[in-house]
Amino acid sequence: MKLDQPTLSFDGAISTRVVFGRDSITQVGRIARDLRAMNVLLVTDAGVMRAGHAARVRAILEKEGLLVTTYAEVAENPTTQTVERCVAVARQGGVDLLIGLGGGSSMDVAKGCNFLLTNGGRMEDYWGYGKATKSMLPLIAIPTTAGTGSECQAYALIAHETSHRKMACGDPKAAARVAILDPMLTLTQPRTVAAATGVDALAHAVETAVTRKRTTLSARLSREAYRLGIENLPVVLQQPEDLDARAAMQLSAAYAGAAIENSMLGAAHSAANPLTARFNLVHGRAVGLMLPHVVRFNAQDAAVAAHYAEIEPGGADVLCARLDEVLRIAGLPRTLREAGIPADALPSLAEAAVQEWTARFNPRDVVAADFVRLYEAAF
Repeated sequence: MKLDQPTLSFDGAISTRVVFGRDSITQVGRIARDLRAMNVLLVTDAGVMRAGHAARVRAILEKEGLLVTTYAEVAENPTTQTVERCVAVARQGGVDLLIGLGGGSSMDVAKGCNFLLTNGGRMEDYWGYGKATKSMLPLIAIPTTAGTGSECQAYALIAHETSHRKMACGDPKAAARVAILDPMLTLTQPRTVAAATGVDALAHAVETAVTRKRTTLSARLSREAYRLGIENLPVVLQQPEDLDARAAMQLSAAYAGAAIENSMLGAAHSAANPLTARFNLVHGRAVGLMLPHVVRFNAQDAAVAAHYAEIEPGGADVLCARLDEVLRIAGLPRTLREAGIPADALPSLAEAAVQEWTARFNPRDVVAADFVRLYEAAF
């Protein structure tokens, strides 16, 4: 049958090569060699060091004859100061390739380092998109969690050292050349980390499904990310040795990350970020807590409700019920009161939320008064 026009069309990008499978980490040396590396900067954190993953990656790289410098001072919600310290280590090592090994924070610091190492200036100079004028070093992203999807994004999320405001610094050149998804690496993450990062991946899938920038490509990625996440996160939490479920969660996070790259996020992330900045509430906990309330708010628009039904056939009500059930299984807070947020903070949180960059991509207009009502519903 001949079609008069294509049944699908989109304009999008998935620029990162993805190497997926059990023990795929063993390929990192060859991949680095293929990228013509000689001096590698391994960016990671103390937990990944204790788990032995950094030592293993280093050994594989050194077996290929590569020189390896390690920066292991990454902490959750990395700041501009963290990135600047990483840059100093990179310059001293004369590196020509970066590896981000760990959660989203390690990958973000590696990207941030790449911006400053190759283009100079401060992280503030790259707040936004496409502001790097020079080429950047190749980056290999190796997640040890299944959540942020940073391995398939061209953005580094870096908090300003003094204001704590998260800056999304994006550029096509910052995307990882290669992402290595090895579910074996996620076996060592604590259950609390698996829960928070897994809920973050689900939030990415749900939000990207309905944003103003959604495309045919992002919608397909969102649907698959949601299906894999909603089916497999409970399994990971209840049967932590199930490698198939862990592998599915890694794919869920990566697909959702690629969806973000093409469609951005929405009001749940806008509401979550001030909770993290002001009260140090872990991001996955914050966004998971706010997500069902944002879904209900957005679903008041019939067109948006239809988009939710594309990922969850039962519609927004069933979607919220399934999200609530995942939060229960995960043992994450389901109210702001439970999370220790004081009621008198809600108005100022709303003022901060409306300034967050993701708010403008939410499918429904959302103003400060709406955020107050969302926080009140979550309280």
